[in-house]
Amino acid sequence: MAEGGGAVMDDLVDVDLGTVASIHVAKATKLPMRPVESVVAEAGAGLVGDRYHGSKHRHVTVQSAPSLADASRALGAPVDAGATRRNITLSGGPVPGRPGTRIRMGEALLEVVRPAAPCRLMDDLIGPGATKALHARGGTVFRILEGGVIRLGDPVVREDAQEGSPEGS
Repeated sequence: MAEGGGAVMDDLVDVDLGTVASIHVAKATKLPMRPVESVVAEAGAGLVGDRYHGSKHRHVTVQSAPSLADASRALGAPVDAGATRRNITLSGGPVPGRPGTRIRMGEALLEVVRPAAPCRLMDDLIGPGATKALHARGGTVFRILEGGVIRLGDPVVREDAQEGSPEGS
């Protein structure tokens, strides 16, 4: 299932991922997410200042504004980007979900690890039914291959693995 709830569509190279619409970080797992205008993505480690910085593979979570709009309709109530506990929200989408797919966001190069299931806390944080409304719309977990700064408004584009590289062979 793709993030928007339909068939897998993340292989479409012409999907407009848009720009970085919001960035959220939390210093610890149970602390509230806070919006920031930019964040440093550290290759192999994650977003500096976020609870998952230093983890092996869960460096950054990404969702799309269109999927949040779909979840809001399914829930019958607004679903705020920060309430989902995802780090980055894109203005376009759907967010790629096939492992190995790469996107460039600002100065950073990210690679899909796996689709992200909605956090079990969603019903408590957003409202009853939120976990179900976000099912198949929870975004994607990425690892950071090349670090750099990610800013609000940065373009987001899909990048193919370099031919001949170990990852692209």
